Amino acid sequence: MGVETIAAGLAEPRDTIEDVYEPYLLQQGFLGRTPRGRIATRKAYEHLGVTMPSRNPPGDEGPQGALF
Repeated sequence: MGVETIAAGLAEPRDTIEDVYEPYLLQQGFLGRTPRGRIATRKAYEHLGVTMPSRNPPGDEGPQGALF
């Protein structure tokens, strides 16, 4: 998902997400950056105690899974 979506969901300015939260989550291995946006890593799912959804083929977004 994009940083604007994350900022809106957390009610935080985009700059705060990019300058404070994102570097920490990347350093801890909970967040990954892709050309399509940010993704929760396997480590994040394990930390939250949620089963990681299986990867869908490109273009098939499928269900959001139990995280949402």
